[in-house]
Amino acid sequence: MRLKLLSLSVMTIGAAALSGQALASGYNFGSQSVSAQGTAHANAAEAADPSTIYYNPAGLSELDGTQMQFGVTAVLPDSSYTDSGSHRFNSGATGLGTSGSATNSSFVPSSVVVPNFYLSHKLDDRFTIGLGVFVPYGAKLNYGTDSVTRYALESINLQSVNFNPSISFKLDEHNSFGFGVSAQYMKASLQKAVDVGTGIFGLGARFGAAAIPGLGGVTGNMLMAAAPGLGDGQVKLDADGWGFGFNLGYLFKLDDHTRFGLAYRSKIRTKLTGTANWDYSNVGGGALSPAVLGIINSGSHLTSSANTTVDTPQSASASFYRDLTDKLAVMSTVTWWGHSAMQNITVNFDRANEGPMTINQNWKDSWTYALGANYKVNDALMLRTGVAYEQSPVPNDNLRHVALPDSDRTWLSLGANYKFDKKQSVDFAYSYIWFKNANVNYVDNCNPAGTTCTGNGETTSGSFKTHMQMIGLAYNYRF
Repeated sequence: MRLKLLSLSVMTIGAAALSGQALASGYNFGSQSVSAQGTAHANAAEAADPSTIYYNPAGLSELDGTQMQFGVTAVLPDSSYTDSGSHRFNSGATGLGTSGSATNSSFVPSSVVVPNFYLSHKLDDRFTIGLGVFVPYGAKLNYGTDSVTRYALESINLQSVNFNPSISFKLDEHNSFGFGVSAQYMKASLQKAVDVGTGIFGLGARFGAAAIPGLGGVTGNMLMAAAPGLGDGQVKLDADGWGFGFNLGYLFKLDDHTRFGLAYRSKIRTKLTGTANWDYSNVGGGALSPAVLGIINSGSHLTSSANTTVDTPQSASASFYRDLTDKLAVMSTVTWWGHSAMQNITVNFDRANEGPMTINQNWKDSWTYALGANYKVNDALMLRTGVAYEQSPVPNDNLRHVALPDSDRTWLSLGANYKFDKKQSVDFAYSYIWFKNANVNYVDNCNPAGTTCTGNGETTSGSFKTHMQMIGLAYNYRF
């Protein structure tokens, strides 16, 4: 009995896998460079500053001397969720409906500020080295403990940082190559409700009028009668891990005004390990005896370990840059994301008698298309603009989860670079991002009273409306 109740709650650690996958795909942070953001990330072949380390490391060959860029990007999301029939597992118990807030417009933070840093140094006519430190993936959501979505998710906070040392080799005046390695750290904190009532009812249904062994004469019927009066348990997960990968780049310089680029980033496999802490202090007694309550509450302050493997997607891009006049330049980048490698997510638990948790993703590969332009007003000021369209990896409503309310999106960006002198300049960028309205109809097929899997068995049905603003500011210095 005790072990099974813990199993019902520790299921939430499995959401770490979902979280990691969310970060890896629909929750790609979206801006690793303020100068790139100004063109809606169309400028991968421009190689204007050290942030080319992320977009195409071969572009380091275009940079002279030693250059540094430090940027910050503020994300201002605006999203609302409206429920349309979410409910807990259909246990057959009268009174086990899912109450809670069905409309939530405050589950996203008012703002999140994320930094990035890039440094390049030209060793000689052929070799240039660099270092990039940036945030590739991130998410922060808080639906609250009274939300109708609580059995799927109450809150999540996911962070990552990538350390990316790189080197470029200039073969001749036309051809350059780049290579980088990545050390990527991920951290996840997650909380969700534990559907104790459904688990207790299901356990009671298995025994009916018979006494349940070890519970001092408590019968299955007594548990079923008490189930509607039980409150939710709570589980909080903290997990982290490191992963490693690489990136490649090639830049072809047709002449001083025209460049073509190819770039590739490998997937990064990260093993996340952590602990789940659960609390049954709010579970009511109803008709249960103190002995049964003691068994339930004995789960408080215990921990359970679990692990899962997260693969962030590989990507490949092709880019173009062209100076049309002394003042006007155009550029474009097309990027392919290899999300289809992400199918089922399986979380394995270290405690005995707990089946694994499986989340069906079945994501699809996706594409990002970006088109941008620069306009040089004078020697000090250059203006930027760009548009982009990003496909979501989520294939349909049945595979969209409230931890990943992602959908296709459209970018409109404006930017500028202002030079104070030959050594110092600043970049500014503003982006407005429209998300296609997204429906959720996700079903967790695990019976919370079963023994072969771990899960709440909830159904989440609703819709999201989202848009986002991003404001970036960066300082550049040439030594």
